[in-house]
Amino acid sequence: MTEEVQKHSVHTLVFRSLKRTHDMFVSDHAKTISLDEESHKMKMGVKLKTEYSPVLHMPVLKEGRDRVSQLSGGQDIYQSYAHPGDEAEYLITGTHAYPSGPGVALTADTKMHRNPSEGGVLSMALALPPSQVRQEASRTAASVAEIHRHAGGAERVHPQSTSVSLLEGGGTRNSAIMRRAPTMPKPQWHPPWKLFRVISGHLGWVRSIAVEPGNQWFVTGSADRTIKIWDLASGKLKLSLTGHISTVRGVAVSSRSPYLFSCGEDKQVKCWDLEYNKVIRHYHGHLSAVYNLDLHPTIDVLVTCSRDASARVWDIRTKANVHTLTGHTNTVATVRCQAAEPQVITGSHDSTIRLWDLVAGKTRATLTNHKKSVRTLVLHPRQYTFASGSADNIKQWMFPDGSFIQNLSGHNAIINTLAVNSDGVLVSGADNGTMHMWDWRTGYNFQRIHAAVQPGSLDSESGIFACMFDHSESRLITAEADKTIKVYKEDDTATEESHPVNWKPEILKRKRF
Repeated sequence: MTEEVQKHSVHTLVFRSLKRTHDMFVSDHAKTISLDEESHKMKMGVKLKTEYSPVLHMPVLKEGRDRVSQLSGGQDIYQSYAHPGDEAEYLITGTHAYPSGPGVALTADTKMHRNPSEGGVLSMALALPPSQVRQEASRTAASVAEIHRHAGGAERVHPQSTSVSLLEGGGTRNSAIMRRAPTMPKPQWHPPWKLFRVISGHLGWVRSIAVEPGNQWFVTGSADRTIKIWDLASGKLKLSLTGHISTVRGVAVSSRSPYLFSCGEDKQVKCWDLEYNKVIRHYHGHLSAVYNLDLHPTIDVLVTCSRDASARVWDIRTKANVHTLTGHTNTVATVRCQAAEPQVITGSHDSTIRLWDLVAGKTRATLTNHKKSVRTLVLHPRQYTFASGSADNIKQWMFPDGSFIQNLSGHNAIINTLAVNSDGVLVSGADNGTMHMWDWRTGYNFQRIHAAVQPGSLDSESGIFACMFDHSESRLITAEADKTIKVYKEDDTATEESHPVNWKPEILKRKRF
């Protein structure tokens, strides 16, 4: 019995020792967990204070607080940051401190920043610089006002919207700001043009025109394989030149020498000496019909373009092929030269326009906006701009990079030729015999002409292949499919009252390709 009591007391002592050890372990573990939690809370507190304090102390707009209060079932989740009175001022301590001036140390006052009330915050937000969205809107309005100013019309004043959102980037409040679409300004009035003279003499389609620098005579090239020189004042034939064995597609008269240049579907490029009326040079190299040519205004260089998809640059005196401009994938139908860069511009049946670096003989830029063949180009005589004609529409461009300006739509035909004068009258001649007159600046179509064909010709022989203003810009000469040359003049009797501008504000199409 005594042994059993002793065993029981030993077991009791062992159990109590184990229990004490267990309790000590549990207590130490609990203390460790408590220390870890306190350490974690301390770390999070430090992180919130150092990194998120500026955000936590940002002002909260009343409508935002109300909206969140409704979503949270009426519980004020901002109560730890609430301030007595909606309009009361409060402190923000999480932002950067600013001294009162350069080199001035921070003081107890400047370390604490006193922000305005919510009403002050709203007024401050309204006074901030506009966002990118509003800048774009104001830029559009400014450009239209500028157009009106140049047009001489009254400027449209757009009232500023009172619905302004603090966050310009989106939201229903921002959508309330209405933007008025830009409209085409009132175009300049131009007197209408009327048919003045019809000149006959060619036995085939008249394909090209050039006026000599002295404005005394002009030259035409025809499908009858001849080049004819006409007196500009009387319209009488002065001279016929023969030598081409196919249609003469291009003619040009030099302002630097007494030479006439011609090209044709016989692949030939000829230089005529007008003192002897004879061919003195041939420029060999094109592999197919040569469709157009142009002379450089300041250097002795001739540029031709061909159905072989290339344009060639020639030294006039040595007949050397200086450059072969390759890159087009179809017939190069038209070429123009100018003294400024880019010095050569070509248009092709591959529907592209290329601006060329004449020195390097390489493409500077390729304009791919047209969807149909580009058959004609014209350079504005005063502005640093040009226009291109195609079956889809007429497009205006800005040099030197070919920046798109605007479309001139409405001449729904194949545009063969363009001409422009210093008054801003753009003329487009089409394959169906129609001729449209446009105001260059606004793109307004102020006149449409469809002259009757020469007696004895079929109506289907109604087509305009080339047109050109003389150097006085008082006469417009056209080369047509009815084998005639037509001369137009401005109607001197027309006034703005007798021929008013039939114009209504239309949405601009300047940025539509």
